[in-house]
Amino acid sequence: MIQRRSFLAASAAAIGTGMLPPATAGLVNDEIRLGFISCGGRANELMGRFEKVGGSRVTAICDPDEGRLGRGGQRNPGAKKYADARELVLDPNVDAVVVATCNHWHCLGAILAMENGKDVYVEKPLSHSQWEGRQTVLAAHKHNRICQIGTQQRSDPMQAEIKEFLHTKKTLGEITGVRVNRFGVRPSIGKRDTPLPIDKNVAYDLWLGPAADEPIYRNKLHYDWHWDWNTGSGEMGNWGVHVLDDVRNNVFQDQVRLPKQIFGGGGRIALNDAGQTPNVHFVFFDTGMYPVTIALSNLPGEPGGKKSPKHPGPGSGYIVSCEGGYLHGSRGRATAFDADGKKIASMSGNGSVKHQANFLDAVRSRDRSILNAEVAVGNDSTGWCNLANIAFRVGGPFDQSVAAKVDDPIWKEVVGEMQTHLEAHGSSMDADEIVGSPSMLTIDAKTETFIGENADLANAYLKRQYRAGFEVTDYEA
Repeated sequence: MIQRRSFLAASAAAIGTGMLPPATAGLVNDEIRLGFISCGGRANELMGRFEKVGGSRVTAICDPDEGRLGRGGQRNPGAKKYADARELVLDPNVDAVVVATCNHWHCLGAILAMENGKDVYVEKPLSHSQWEGRQTVLAAHKHNRICQIGTQQRSDPMQAEIKEFLHTKKTLGEITGVRVNRFGVRPSIGKRDTPLPIDKNVAYDLWLGPAADEPIYRNKLHYDWHWDWNTGSGEMGNWGVHVLDDVRNNVFQDQVRLPKQIFGGGGRIALNDAGQTPNVHFVFFDTGMYPVTIALSNLPGEPGGKKSPKHPGPGSGYIVSCEGGYLHGSRGRATAFDADGKKIASMSGNGSVKHQANFLDAVRSRDRSILNAEVAVGNDSTGWCNLANIAFRVGGPFDQSVAAKVDDPIWKEVVGEMQTHLEAHGSSMDADEIVGSPSMLTIDAKTETFIGENADLANAYLKRQYRAGFEVTDYEA
């Protein structure tokens, strides 16, 4: 296994002397050689997508789980196998790296790859903390690398239709507000009395990477890391990033990088499991343009049920309220209604492999500007999720009087719905497990930090403590 000291020395020497060639210098017949960091479920989906696009070949794979690595090798005969991502990024037979790991490895994997002359396709959410997302943007631009984030709706031609409908034609008049939904039932992840024993076939130190070495009390190592703050970003970072990115793209046309202010509430209720992230979460974003509220729940409408609670609009999507009606948007579909609720237009999307094709085109052309989800765009959209999680994590007992200061009809509608939803599960806004932001939190978009009241509390969550040997480079130092 490569030692961190020698790895850093080799990387620094190559970068410092300008020895690293462009990632495409070794292309044969325009074929791009891919290295995959992770051989898990999402990685396999992406392998399939790149296979459909054509013009690329997987030449290296990495996973600290021997079982997954072995299966990845069966799918990609001839690909060199690594347990350590820090070794894969040094492979001279790799032009571009696909990072499809747990969230806590996204930025470190992407930055190490770019520091070693590779282009990067990194899964959403870009970052586990806002500080490391910012460093990833700086790394891409400093090393002149192509870096695409996996919010694939950005490559759906339907998005251009929605923007033309809302902004160019203004068929529904001026926009007045936005509601974002993510409703999807998820089961308990269990709660052990003793720490989870780690499979001997998993190189756990490498799996942890930058994350803290803490005991795990859930039942499974894989996937359910989403609901642990040490490694995941909850449902807000898992699915929230998709719908919030759609809103930034289609409603704001990327004019708003980060919200000006934010207030949130929620809790993890009903399951009594080892999860830490909220399974009921609601957040208000003051953008300076149109107010946005997101409503999120992983619980059924009633205990023991299989369906999400009733709600307006798509289960995973958004509602754009306008002077003359409203638009429902979701992955691959959008429908517009007039003020009387009459359907007046519909649009459908293409769920093909355009996003991966877009990345490969950018790698070949060395033109970052043609990327549909360039890393800076991904950092901003992920930022809404990171800030929403911070608004929850700094919370104390939910104060109805503080929440009532948010004078927005959609926010008030969501809070009312969530109160009913909580009551169905034997809880309420006044229950101990429900928390709310201590105040409206203010964000400085330029520095990507909090300012003003309770800023110290919130800023403590902008950067994690990295384990030795797995530090993210500070490009602002």
